[in-house]
Amino acid sequence: MKTNCQKLKKGLKLVTVSQPTAQSTVLLVFAGTGSGYEDRSISGISHFLEHLMFKGTVKRPTPLSVAEAIDSVGGVMNAFTGRDSTGYYAKVSPQHFDLALDWISDIYLNAKLDEQDIKKEKKVILEELNMYLDLPMQYVDELWYKVLYDGHPLGQDIIGTPSTIKAMKRQDLIKYRREYYHAGNTVIVVAGKINQVDRLADKIDNAFDSIPTRIKKSPPVLIEKQKQPKILVHNKKTDQTHFCLGVRGYSLRQKERFPQAVLATILGGNMSSRLFSLIREQNSLAYYVKTYSESFKESGFLMTQAGVDNKRIDQAIEIILSEYGRMKKELVLEAELKKAKEYLKGVFKLSLERPENLASYYARFETLGLKSMSPEEMYRNIEKVNASEVKEIANNIFQNNRLNLALIGPSKASQFKKILKIV
Repeated sequence: MKTNCQKLKKGLKLVTVSQPTAQSTVLLVFAGTGSGYEDRSISGISHFLEHLMFKGTVKRPTPLSVAEAIDSVGGVMNAFTGRDSTGYYAKVSPQHFDLALDWISDIYLNAKLDEQDIKKEKKVILEELNMYLDLPMQYVDELWYKVLYDGHPLGQDIIGTPSTIKAMKRQDLIKYRREYYHAGNTVIVVAGKINQVDRLADKIDNAFDSIPTRIKKSPPVLIEKQKQPKILVHNKKTDQTHFCLGVRGYSLRQKERFPQAVLATILGGNMSSRLFSLIREQNSLAYYVKTYSESFKESGFLMTQAGVDNKRIDQAIEIILSEYGRMKKELVLEAELKKAKEYLKGVFKLSLERPENLASYYARFETLGLKSMSPEEMYRNIEKVNASEVKEIANNIFQNNRLNLALIGPSKASQFKKILKIV
């Protein structure tokens, strides 16, 4: 694997990640914005704009003509909106790269944002929101961000709210695109099998020649000052209670994120983890339980999620908190530590076999203005984690005043106040 990063004529960043054994080429365009950049009044605008980019350009005036361009060569196209980035990509056979470049630059630069399309897409997005509201296993994740980052755009639903979706205006979308979809805030990644690497920069310069140049805007400042446990309950009649329980953690800037990731893996990262064994295998409390670590540019967290019988939610929470406490008191055994590190490295390595994942990995670092880390560096940082560091991180983050609980089910927040503590 060979990587290279360069700045093009207008300040665009181009990253190439060559995988000679790959059978496809991925072209990914990343805009450095997402729901974490949005004012509350336009919550969901990043996601709304992402939808509209596929509705038509002057060259490809209808959704059908946009889709057919890539469908006609057996390619794959998609887009995604996150909290700190928005991405658009096409995955094609290498001989169709020029078509993919023409297509992706066209939608990124020339989407019409037609009034009729906006009106119709509001209905589509409202149905998408209704779908998530009917899927508590997924929607509880949005509640987790709300309880953790309440008052900051990171805590807002990526999709927005019914009122902000209905109120979205064309001028809002045009203004937002102008503020964030420009050369200084755009990263382009080409990954997989790359033909004519020496001509790539010129081709992309030409395709994106009309992209505007502006000063990059920063997201709102995040200040984390949690002084007591926080609980957010979405009271709903359900057959099962879904919850997220965890703590604030380390950001992408901090080396402590690596032992935090190992800690999360030991707790609930896979089917042989502690919490999977305790909650599913030994106590039959849940079908699914998982713990994971997430890091953003300025913040991060460690969180456990599960879906349990409504009558046994207290038992599940107490088991999780007990295991959090155990990690503070005991050194993890070397065999368990090694297994967690090998699992993390293996999952990461397998994910990078797909060029689109490889492209997203490098694009995110560049979009956030952080030094990218090669897979080899990532493996080394994971391998360096020792048992003492895991215990130290557990003691740092597993504090009662930093506990957070988000929950969907027929419950009230008051019933969890007494048990929400690590002993």
